[in-house]
Amino acid sequence: MDRPGADGAGHYEQMDVEVVEALDDDRTVIRRLLQLYHYDFSEFDGSDVNPHGEYLHRYFDEYWTDSDRKAFLFRVEGALAGFALVFTGEPHDIAEFFVMRKYRGGGVGAQAAASLFDRFPGRWTVRQQLTNPAATAFWRKAIGYPFQEYEQGAEIVQSFTAGL
Repeated sequence: MDRPGADGAGHYEQMDVEVVEALDDDRTVIRRLLQLYHYDFSEFDGSDVNPHGEYLHRYFDEYWTDSDRKAFLFRVEGALAGFALVFTGEPHDIAEFFVMRKYRGGGVGAQAAASLFDRFPGRWTVRQQLTNPAATAFWRKAIGYPFQEYEQGAEIVQSFTAGL
């Protein structure tokens, strides 16, 4: 189905969101934020921690070794606010996207998404689990371009072209 994109702006004062590529020194920070992300996401995918009390993330190290994978940190007034793991090949894809609860609902996620789309013009896909309707509602508002939406397996997928 075709849907018009929204500008992601709501009825709130916009926070200044900085989106920076995570350097090798940021691996530990991303790994720790991924624990929060996987904990939140376990509500939808039913995952458990391993015997060491940690969630494991497939392909984590590839975000620093594979030229088509990039990790980004989100900051608001210098404070960590979230992260994204992005596949930058064709089409570009948001692999993981996380905004800390304190910063949800205030436009941080929408601004971070827009920054990523601007950084990598071209074709994009964004995917959400069918079991996570809040994520689907967020992406429908945050994608600032006309997009097509369809179901693929257990996911909702939006596809669009950014910045061209």
